[in-house]
Amino acid sequence: MSHPLSPLPSTSVGIGWRQSHERELLEGGAPQLGFIEVHSENFFAAGGAALATLCRARESHAVSLHGVGLALGSALGLDPWHLDRLAALVERIEPVLVSDHACFARAALPGGQAVLHGSDLLPLAFNRASLALMARHVTQVQERLRRPMLVENLSAYLRAEPVSDEMAEPEFFNALARQTGCGLLLDVNNLVVNALNDGEPDLVAAACAWVDALDPAIVGEMHLAGYNDSGALVIDDHGSTVREPVWQVYRHALARLGARPTLVEWDTDLPAWPVLLGEAERARAEMQ
Repeated sequence: MSHPLSPLPSTSVGIGWRQSHERELLEGGAPQLGFIEVHSENFFAAGGAALATLCRARESHAVSLHGVGLALGSALGLDPWHLDRLAALVERIEPVLVSDHACFARAALPGGQAVLHGSDLLPLAFNRASLALMARHVTQVQERLRRPMLVENLSAYLRAEPVSDEMAEPEFFNALARQTGCGLLLDVNNLVVNALNDGEPDLVAAACAWVDALDPAIVGEMHLAGYNDSGALVIDDHGSTVREPVWQVYRHALARLGARPTLVEWDTDLPAWPVLLGEAERARAEMQ
């Protein structure tokens, strides 16, 4: 059975598909995968080898386009060129899902003659002004793409001043979905990373409470990944197997929300193909 925000079966499990694993997928090495996810911006060129490879993969696999550059929470507004290229890619690939992040990244430089893109996912304040801005930009994207999109919660290494927040983060996403018809891409790993960096005494309980505050109807997909806790700050680096606390929160999310299409992200220190498929298989087993 599929979810209203996704044509995929709710029990679909996918992987983030990266260049190192192109051959394995294209040679039929993953018939059990429900979908693959790629970063939209890597395929914005009008032609070339990368786009041709993605089109070939699309012949045998459902594709999700996951963006990192729309900067939906930027007060400066959306970049028209970026939205044009995304719309062209969506028309070309016909993805099952389109997603990006609840963040800002674009700002005008002093004098207003140039625009800086921070090339990072910078966090928002959870207040009515940010909500109105996000809702306006999400609506703009959805009207251009003629489809609902999913918006992902961040792992945030900076925080707005507490006085800037007027609502809890899950409440913010509930309201955004009500106002725009978009969905939430629930990144379970990000919940655990934030709990660790916030010094929560019971990080699993804190992340599960975040999930409990959501309207289950708004969650269209979940992400799983590994994190790096080798320094003072825990980093969402997608460079290792999914950590046990993340699996614990994922099990809670499945019990609370029901099955949702789930993706295993792995972007750095890419593993051997069977290791990545093994992580996807564990996610499938957790669903069952």
